[in-house]
Amino acid sequence: MARVFAAALMAAAVVSPFSSAGSGKVALSVAIDGAIGPASARQLEEALGTAAKRDAAVLILQLNTPGGLVTSMREMIAGILASPVPVIGYVAPPGGHAASAGTYILYATHVAAMAPGTNLGAATPIEIGGLPSLPGGEKDNGPGKDGKDATGRPPGDAEMAKVTNDAVALIRSLAEMRGRNGDWGEKAVREAASLSANAALQEHVIDFVARDTAELLQLADGRTVEVAGRKEVLATKGLPVETLEPGWFIRLLAVITDPNTAIILMLVGVYGLVFEFTSPGAVAPGVIGTICLVLGLYALNLLPINYTGLALMLLGVAFLIIEAFNPTVVLGLGGVAAFVLGSAMLLKVEGPGFAMSWAVIGPAAALTLGLALLTGTYVWAARKNPPRVGGEAMRGLPVEILDWQGGEGHVLAFGERWRAKAGEPMQPGDHVEVTDVSDLVLTVRRRDAGNNGAIK
Repeated sequence: MARVFAAALMAAAVVSPFSSAGSGKVALSVAIDGAIGPASARQLEEALGTAAKRDAAVLILQLNTPGGLVTSMREMIAGILASPVPVIGYVAPPGGHAASAGTYILYATHVAAMAPGTNLGAATPIEIGGLPSLPGGEKDNGPGKDGKDATGRPPGDAEMAKVTNDAVALIRSLAEMRGRNGDWGEKAVREAASLSANAALQEHVIDFVARDTAELLQLADGRTVEVAGRKEVLATKGLPVETLEPGWFIRLLAVITDPNTAIILMLVGVYGLVFEFTSPGAVAPGVIGTICLVLGLYALNLLPINYTGLALMLLGVAFLIIEAFNPTVVLGLGGVAAFVLGSAMLLKVEGPGFAMSWAVIGPAAALTLGLALLTGTYVWAARKNPPRVGGEAMRGLPVEILDWQGGEGHVLAFGERWRAKAGEPMQPGDHVEVTDVSDLVLTVRRRDAGNNGAIK
């Protein structure tokens, strides 16, 4: 009888709704909207961690990006491949796209989908190094009569060939892992090909087209995917969806990791410290400058920067600071040249949303030069005037007689009581001027003998 009762309890536990495998499950959603960078990588890392801790059924990765940095893209792909929670890549909303780095990330997801009116592709690597294009300059966007490829480089360029072949190998390996069209992936890399949502479905680049998240979960239901080395059947139909919003740190990271913002923070930091050192006790410039400098250095540390470019920038700022206090013209021109060249060389790799802008470099260099010239003008004007310190500063100073007896007495100068002497009689209350200082004794005389020293 006891065995029958125990068996009944076990059966009840199995059919109980509280022990069902699908009970309490939720679909988490995270949106990557904008350029792929350190902030995007951090946002996805936190979302994957949250999904794993909460044992979510799936994580929906909504993409709308023009691309971004290769380093951040690879971090995101590595996180998706190692995730214990299935990741559904979803290019949305309508009108959005997953270009460049976004295409690789979509290929890495366990299930790939797109909303109507979206597109993906154009995954050709961006050129490495070099100076930004001059204002008004044009770049080649595809093969032309001059024999250049989509990057604007000759096809035989060894460095670009290495980068392109590496990108092809990456997207093909992801296609093989997820059972997607590797040939079209290679075409997207080598020829910057793009596809609409329906064309991507026909080319077997994505699994389906979904109008919204509810349809996305319905179409994903029942699919078998490989998650962290094991097969798993998705049970997503009707799951509640919870959106994970980025925290304040990720929002801050998205702002400061723009290389143009990082440069501005660096300049504000340097000049804040310079002002603090030249005017000790101001406090505020030193505090603000230190914070901005640390934020700027932290942002640059997260970006793929060329340290030669950073060194040139700092050298240029140093030259301009020296120029301000010791005008030579040569240092000023050299400082501007070093700053501009360093800014142009700063990034090793440029991607959508991560490129130095001449609209920032030019005004920053001009403003820096202007501040140096303005400071230099004041310094030069001060050099022309003779030094007036100590006794020199008191000659001609108007003072008031406090008391007087014979040829000596006391006067009020700089709010203090001083001993004074004169070669003429004085009366308390007379206004006189200092003619000399000797052993802390002032020599005074009347300012206007006609009105007894009174000031008109």
